[in-house]
Amino acid sequence: MMDTIFKEEILEGWMVVYIEDIIIYSDTWEDHVQYIDRVLSKFTPMNLKISLKNCDFGQQELLALGHKVSGLTLPIDQNKVAKVLQNPVPRNIKEMQSFLGLASYYRNHIKNFAHITSILYKLCSKDVVFEITKERRDAYERIKYELTNAPVLILPDFELPFKLYIDAACSQGLGAALHQRQIVDGEPREGVICYISRQLKDSEARYGATQTECLCLVWALEKLHYYLEGAVFEVYTDCTALNSLLNMKTTNRHMLRWQIAIQGDRGNMTIIYKEVKSHTNADGHWIISGEIQLMTLKLQPISLSISWK
Repeated sequence: MMDTIFKEEILEGWMVVYIEDIIIYSDTWEDHVQYIDRVLSKFTPMNLKISLKNCDFGQQELLALGHKVSGLTLPIDQNKVAKVLQNPVPRNIKEMQSFLGLASYYRNHIKNFAHITSILYKLCSKDVVFEITKERRDAYERIKYELTNAPVLILPDFELPFKLYIDAACSQGLGAALHQRQIVDGEPREGVICYISRQLKDSEARYGATQTECLCLVWALEKLHYYLEGAVFEVYTDCTALNSLLNMKTTNRHMLRWQIAIQGDRGNMTIIYKEVKSHTNADGHWIISGEIQLMTLKLQPISLSISWK
């Protein structure tokens, strides 16, 4: 219903609706006031009321669906982190599933989340005896540590190029990190947009190192297509043969499928080889982690809660 009423405003790109909540955002205060007036003018004809106690006006950041949203950054909600940290060590499958569910909400903030938690997810299987070994306890504590030290993610600027760091480990899984270099306070700074990761399937675990790296690239492009489709970006890899393999003539069915899958990105994508010691963005040791800073806020979002008369 709300999507229909405010369809025009949503399409213009300055309003978001989720069920009965509205967020209005803008680059300037003047625009913000005009947008608010335009939205409120539709309420009376539609017989709608606003719950003022649930409204926030002229905010530079707000909490939406468990995330703190601001002009250029996406920090973690520390209240949710506190819930994870206060969790005692799980004593059964149900408690472990609850912990993993809370932690998974912020998996985009945690590098190699899938690899770190794999041993804990396996513990939730019916055929496994529930026992917190040292290795499992270490994984549990590692997730807590990563949450408390997670970087503030930046929001993408689609006018600028992206950097995609990929890394595949045959025994560990696939990992990728999407970065972008933006101008903040007159200086270029590179920050993290998101981390993604997943475990290898049984059939994929039999691939060689180069094939696994190809799989990682194709998977990352598909997973991040809403960022990278039509954008200019660089891919950083520690696999010297990746570029050659993606351009060679082959009868290998996997390679053929992957070559076709990335065909639409060829013109916008540049693959760059990085040495193992310096290519650390996707596998857990971030070469620019010290540069990730909270960026200047530009938007003034407004949150409204609607009630029917």
